[in-house]
Amino acid sequence: MIILGVDPGTAITGYGIVRSDADVLTTMTYGAITTPAAWPLPRRLQHIFAELTALIAAHAPTDAVVERLFFNKNVRTALSVGQARGVALLAAAQAGLAIHEYTPLQVKQAIVGYGRAEKTQIQQMVKMLLRLDAVPQPDDAADALAIAICHAHSARFERLGRE
Repeated sequence: MIILGVDPGTAITGYGIVRSDADVLTTMTYGAITTPAAWPLPRRLQHIFAELTALIAAHAPTDAVVERLFFNKNVRTALSVGQARGVALLAAAQAGLAIHEYTPLQVKQAIVGYGRAEKTQIQQMVKMLLRLDAVPQPDDAADALAIAICHAHSARFERLGRE
């Protein structure tokens, strides 16, 4: 299984692609799609969509994972993240990928084993689980890899439950 994890945002959308073979996770690529603040929102969303579509074409993931939105006190931020999230879901759906969603709590529990884990704990675990030399940068890329790892673990347990 090849998993595309996406941490959506209109300024920075993190992505991480991980291959899951049995119990072995391998990092294929990760990074961030950035858009200038001066660009109008439609152009920013179009750029995110085009970049995600190119990543999907280049790496042929089987699954896409996006964090499930949770209530945010800053409504403007929540709306903008929601729009970027919609673009990510559209890119994955148009490519025919299996789409999965996890809450921040589920991601933290899958990566660290504790739902109130700090961002630095998650980043260190991502580094360790993927056998990387350094914590992935920017933070958005580390978050995208974390959600991809979360799905790899969840899918593995789901398969074991069916056997």
